[in-house]
Amino acid sequence: MANHWGLVGVAALGCILLMAGCEFDHVVTGPLRDEPISIDSGHADHARIELDMGAGELTLRGGAQKLLEGRFEYNVPEWKPQVRTSVGGSYADVVVKEPENVRLGENARYLWDLQMNDHMVMDLSLNCGAGQARMNLGDLDLRTLTVHIGVGQVDVDLRGHPSRDYDVHVSGGVGQATIWLPQGVGVRAEAHGGLGSIDVSGLEKHGDHYENNLYDSAKANVQLKVEGGIGEIRIIG
Repeated sequence: MANHWGLVGVAALGCILLMAGCEFDHVVTGPLRDEPISIDSGHADHARIELDMGAGELTLRGGAQKLLEGRFEYNVPEWKPQVRTSVGGSYADVVVKEPENVRLGENARYLWDLQMNDHMVMDLSLNCGAGQARMNLGDLDLRTLTVHIGVGQVDVDLRGHPSRDYDVHVSGGVGQATIWLPQGVGVRAEAHGGLGSIDVSGLEKHGDHYENNLYDSAKANVQLKVEGGIGEIRIIG
């Protein structure tokens, strides 16, 4: 039975990669554009930020003076990212979305280099498709973090000193993900694999979940839920 499911996983992986490969068609490139983004938080103290990137390269970290700062780099004019903002009262909502039909070719360039405010209570949602994402989020004041992995590679670094409890939900596709957890806080992790693999280190297994020895006694606790696909997910405590 194990071999049967392994063959199914390999077949599914092949089909998805074949379909993903069809997306890398020839595109007509132009001059490289370097476009800044700067979004003020107004009087808000809580932000909901959604980043949807189907293909390309994403770098995300803290350190912004405003709510969201950074730049977009691309050389196909139609690939200008779509940005929607709504700031009112104590809440700020931001959605940054890749336009449809982004198909990376040999000379195509598509990069988001973004920073977020460290002092804003934040619900952050990331949808990563066929590209590569590197996220250093340990300095952010997270309340929730949701990450969906497509075909690409995602690195999520949560190492820092959180002052509040927060929840992390990671769902895997075909790609690979590595998640570094913060030190000096309590951690409880649930990891459920699909046809892929989930590797957990630095945490002790307790029945159907994992914990460190600080869970429920530290001033801040992180609840992590990982649902694997047919890719590979590593959790490092």
